[in-house]
Amino acid sequence: MNYTERNHTFVLCAYKESPYLEECIRSLKSQKRKSQILVATSTPNDYIADIASKYGLSVQINTGEKGIAGDWNFAYGLAETALVTLAHQDDVYEYEYTEKILEAINRCNNPLIAFTDYYELRNGRTVKKNKLLLVKRMLLFPLRWKRLWKSRFTRRRILSLGSAICCPAVTMVKTALPNPLFKNNMKSNIDWQAWEELSKLEGEFAYVAEGLMKHRIHEESTTSELLENNKRKEEDLFMYYKFWPRAMARFIEHFYQSGEKSNKK
Repeated sequence: MNYTERNHTFVLCAYKESPYLEECIRSLKSQKRKSQILVATSTPNDYIADIASKYGLSVQINTGEKGIAGDWNFAYGLAETALVTLAHQDDVYEYEYTEKILEAINRCNNPLIAFTDYYELRNGRTVKKNKLLLVKRMLLFPLRWKRLWKSRFTRRRILSLGSAICCPAVTMVKTALPNPLFKNNMKSNIDWQAWEELSKLEGEFAYVAEGLMKHRIHEESTTSELLENNKRKEEDLFMYYKFWPRAMARFIEHFYQSGEKSNKK
């Protein structure tokens, strides 16, 4: 199948009153290849409704399962197209994100997900290189070769060393994936857990080695909060245990944590 923008939906996950929500919407509306945009929230308020209305977007309210996984599964289920990207309200997408994602998916025989490299946004500045970003790019380096996109061994080895795939940079092929996709047993590594399960399936993980979205890091972010209260360490170990004996898992986690702590700087 040749996928086009008509087969793709951005579902923007809005929460409370983020000052960055409008910037995210503008980046979605400004895509070179324009696809459908929906807004999903479990915290309906006038702030979200007014901004969505300003850009002609409908807001769908999650009245079911709560929590990050519940919100993501609700958003994922809203898309009626074969392809869906769960946009996070604090993040920004580059002009060519949709175009490059479609190109990558259309190079596949049996695509599961497609994702891009990403940058960070810190205090209004774009950060293209730091310790954590370099580690993730090193992990994903083998996927620069298309012939490895379908290798279950390669993607499991990548995921066994850390959460290298940035969730809001991922476009999912709904027709090839389970629904619901995310488990509500963690706060931070819900996406890593989903990619680990998908890595066992036959199909392709398509990778675009270009920074085509910017992930905002700030003090109120879920990741920063979890690092502050040490919950991230517990969740990381839970994931490493899926790949490694316990002693090796703890050894790997020690080094990966030092990279994650760049969130505080």
